[in-house]
Amino acid sequence: MDFRESETVELKSVVVEDVKKEVIAFANSNGGTLYIGVSDDGTVIGVTNVDETIQQITNITRDAIKPDITMFLHYSTMEISEKLVVAIDVQRGTNKPYYLARKGLRPEGVYVRQGTSSVPASDAAIRRMIMETDGDSFEAMRSLEQDLTFSDAKKEFLVRKLPFEKPQKQTLKLIQNGIYTNLAYLLSDQCAHTVKAAVFEGTDQNIFKDRREFSGSLLKQLNDVFSYIDLHNATRATFDGLLRIDTRAYPEMAVREALLNALVHRDYSYSASTLISIYADRIEFVSIGGLVPGLELDDILMGVSVCRNQNLANVFYRLQLIEAYGTGMRKIFGAYNGKISQPKVEKTNNAFKIILPNLAAEASASERKPAHSNEESILLQLTSQNGSITRIDAEKALGVSSSTASRLLRKMVKQGLLLQTGNAKNTKYLLP
Repeated sequence: MDFRESETVELKSVVVEDVKKEVIAFANSNGGTLYIGVSDDGTVIGVTNVDETIQQITNITRDAIKPDITMFLHYSTMEISEKLVVAIDVQRGTNKPYYLARKGLRPEGVYVRQGTSSVPASDAAIRRMIMETDGDSFEAMRSLEQDLTFSDAKKEFLVRKLPFEKPQKQTLKLIQNGIYTNLAYLLSDQCAHTVKAAVFEGTDQNIFKDRREFSGSLLKQLNDVFSYIDLHNATRATFDGLLRIDTRAYPEMAVREALLNALVHRDYSYSASTLISIYADRIEFVSIGGLVPGLELDDILMGVSVCRNQNLANVFYRLQLIEAYGTGMRKIFGAYNGKISQPKVEKTNNAFKIILPNLAAEASASERKPAHSNEESILLQLTSQNGSITRIDAEKALGVSSSTASRLLRKMVKQGLLLQTGNAKNTKYLLP
């Protein structure tokens, strides 16, 4: 038999630690055969003890490779020129990517076959293998990071007197087949997905007043971001007789639901941050990912809910952070019931935006602009129709004396309702 290394053949004179890399590469690629007892140039050297050789390979692959790959290995013995060669046939695995347990799902731990060599897989190749095996649901895929801790998540469960040990993690789908999922990653202290929040001067983004970026477990981000918004959620006091009435600029219920919506329904397969922008007259919550395919904006406003991250929503439900699906939008709009300004929802193919109006700004504007009297309304309408009016026009329209018309026009100019141009007989009044 002529031995030659190829994409599906690897030759080893003896069992070495690197054998596990070759096994991983074959299982992650199209399978292959590893021959022990044959040198790189194809010379048959043979092995002295077949059983010991097979046991060595079995121990190496069982202890060092994850997930379990043993079912895809088949051993046989060949006798060539009175020398024994051990052949290990490695099938293409069904639970890719396979990786070195001590390295994890990173390029230095995942190998693929490339020509006659076994080489580290790229991040893109690793993600592609995960998608092929686990499907395209981000939260259900195996996490590339397996060295996870959950200090903040444990606190949230502890506050609600709920256990958060391995059985609960498995039930909640943080662990599948002994491996952490992306859901676990999102709830872990190592989560790198972030929320970026900024406060602006005025109603545009020309001047920053403050900006923050929040990272860590989504549960920590939820608490930290809500507290940050709360710092900028001013309280306005009004009085009904001796009774003081305090009103927040943004209803807390609406802020809470908009923030939960941005975190729970976001598409985490994108690396871009969730964005929260606080202006003088509104807060905008921008979540990456757009609507779930098949849903329209009208469906969302009617309360229809198809959750992108079902498992994440289940965790939030378990923690009593959300209630029945589809109630969030109703709560947001319900918080503004009876108000002039109403929340707005906008969407693109890749983003979803909720806009909450500032009720304090609306009230202040209303106070700055008192209701027009009947006479003022008549003159404003007349000015709008004619482009300008004179004192004589005001006298005729209102049926009042010259002095009364002059006094009313001067008052409207002082209030900013009209602009005065010209002088003496040429005086005219225009809309500002």
